[in-house]
Amino acid sequence: MRQLSELDASFLYLESETAPMHIGGVYLFDASNRNEPLPFSTFVAYLRSRLHVVPVFRQRLKEIPLRLGRPYWIDDPDFSIERHLAYVNLAEHSHQSDLMALASKILEEPLKRDRPLWHITFVDGFSLDQQEEGVRRKSSSDPGRVRENGDESGVRRTLSSDPDLDREHQGSRGHTGFALIVKLHHAAIDAFSGEEIIGKLLEYTPEPRPISPPRPWQPCPEPSEERVMLQAGANLLRTPLQVTSLAMTAAEATARGLIQKQLRKLPLPLPLFSAPHSPINRQITANRQVVAATVELSRLKAIKATLGDVTLNDVVLGLCAETLRRYLVTQHADTDRSLVAMTPISVRSSSLRRATGNQMSAMLLDLATNEPDPARRIRQIHWNAIASEPYREAIAADRLTEMLPSTMLALSARLYSELQIAQRYQPVFNLPITNVPGPQVPLYLQGARLIQQYNTAPLFDSMGLVIVAVSYQGKLTLNFTLCPDVVADGALLPDLVEDSLASIESHAPGVETAETGDSPREATGHSLTDDALTFLEGALRKTLNRFRG
Repeated sequence: MRQLSELDASFLYLESETAPMHIGGVYLFDASNRNEPLPFSTFVAYLRSRLHVVPVFRQRLKEIPLRLGRPYWIDDPDFSIERHLAYVNLAEHSHQSDLMALASKILEEPLKRDRPLWHITFVDGFSLDQQEEGVRRKSSSDPGRVRENGDESGVRRTLSSDPDLDREHQGSRGHTGFALIVKLHHAAIDAFSGEEIIGKLLEYTPEPRPISPPRPWQPCPEPSEERVMLQAGANLLRTPLQVTSLAMTAAEATARGLIQKQLRKLPLPLPLFSAPHSPINRQITANRQVVAATVELSRLKAIKATLGDVTLNDVVLGLCAETLRRYLVTQHADTDRSLVAMTPISVRSSSLRRATGNQMSAMLLDLATNEPDPARRIRQIHWNAIASEPYREAIAADRLTEMLPSTMLALSARLYSELQIAQRYQPVFNLPITNVPGPQVPLYLQGARLIQQYNTAPLFDSMGLVIVAVSYQGKLTLNFTLCPDVVADGALLPDLVEDSLASIESHAPGVETAETGDSPREATGHSLTDDALTFLEGALRKTLNRFRG
């Protein structure tokens, strides 16, 4: 029995019908080197033999009565792998775009909490070598033949194809493959540990290894309600602030009405709410769309070498910033004020590392999108980053959340959304951007090579776009998870990425190394955990104190 941290638990409380809190991935495999396509039954046997490397795959939540504390991870005595797997065979002549349309629909659905918080859909029957460059196809009304042990099926939204991947397979026309559509709840992993889990589940050699029988596993007995209550009481004695959280939960309904009346009277720190209004910061719906673009890492490294005093992460952020600026231009939006991104930072270390869970901090970073020169902007982003305390010494987010109950975080986020603070004032930040380094060697599953992966992240209310950058085998894929009801013309983003990279490459030689005139104007980095959450906590406390008075 292991209790969730405050940070992990916050992702449970933040979840809503329009904002499921899982991390997703679409992993495409080329099975052309196998003598036969990989059967679904073989995949099930393979995964069953690998369950021991990811213990959280057999653990479910144990809630505390009356929410007297954070939930626990316990072994699921009723665990059945079939409840977490689905099989989809796409219709004849299906292509990659049909797969991606299916993935978008599946990724919209939240995970069920009566079982371990993960799900994998195995998809075959499509061709890897579709030639649809520049075309964004919508799926047909018949997505294929579906046999499913879970509860997710159907197709509605679209996911654009990857022209770079299409070109890579022009010489292997007719090759079939399969794909895994993976969902893992953010309460169990962060983006960095998610990549580690996939690496443990896959293989590093092209020769299929014999599938061994699954290791014996006996679930630990489920703790009694009495033990859970006693443990919750002990935790309350250790952390008295949890009692305050309970009082806030009880007064939540009344407090909302009072806050609505008093919101404009609260002293708002303007430096915190400094992100500009943008088309991507509106109320989201449950619909999701994912688009992606893949570029060669060598091109990004060449830009880094040309500019000299920046990191590869700065170049990736600069590419995202130029893409966003160009997108704003297409939407006739104001570009005079710079967008602000929330960038997670992994604080994992070799001496203190959990296999799963969230071990990260975050900072608010000015993307300098009001700088017209895309190459000089990268240097400005670098200075903005090193001016931020988390860049120099990352502070784990759970150090703050140990003092700030997850229920308070959830209430703060819900009020931020329901009271439309981002619309009435200015958003805390415009979007999250995560850069996750992946393996640079090929990965395999029973002889089938992983050729491409697309990764998604949760959307938060009033933030209709998130970017996840993942590198693999010398390439970087920018994955844009968006709400199509908020972010219009999302299919433009992949083309904008290529245009942005070309523009940065053409401007980089003209930027002198360490120009004295480009010194930082001011420290524009802010710690999200030290800034945004502290403000929301203080605002709620002040309001509830007025209510009690």
